[in-house]
Amino acid sequence: MNNAGPGTPTRATTIAPQEFRRILGHYPTGVSVITGIAEDGLPCGMAIGSFTSVSLDPPLVAFCPQKGSTSWQRIERSGRFCVNVLAEDQEDLCRHFASRIDRKFDRVDCARTHGNLPLLPGAIAWIECALHAVHDAGDHDIVLGRVERMEAVRDARPLIFFRGEYGRFSAMCDMAAA
Repeated sequence: MNNAGPGTPTRATTIAPQEFRRILGHYPTGVSVITGIAEDGLPCGMAIGSFTSVSLDPPLVAFCPQKGSTSWQRIERSGRFCVNVLAEDQEDLCRHFASRIDRKFDRVDCARTHGNLPLLPGAIAWIECALHAVHDAGDHDIVLGRVERMEAVRDARPLIFFRGEYGRFSAMCDMAAA
């Protein structure tokens, strides 16, 4: 733990990226797909495992796309996005949106939010946002979205990413019932 105050230089630490990923892989994350409409009018999307709630007042959420992501660049220019929270049975859909193919929606039939953003079929919930702020964070950005509309649309367990693999969540009450 560093007890240095704000603005105090800290000693640089060299941590190998593989070790960083391995250790932080011990922390499970939910999996979502961020969707939007690009300037050319086509839907675009990207899988993420870094989504979190940030603030109740105002209602803000965050995620961290890689700086080189062309999907994020297309979504960012529109100033709006939708978070699609994936269910445990949507691993294939997640892998599809994690790929580097250009037209990810050619094989995905989706609905639209009230603000015309793509809604993925079978998602647990969706959160429609206006871009609030983007902060530099090394090789990623920290994106803050101001929540405009949201809805839980399916009663299902979430898709989880843990130690480099997709998994399922089992609540204690589910195990007790079994």
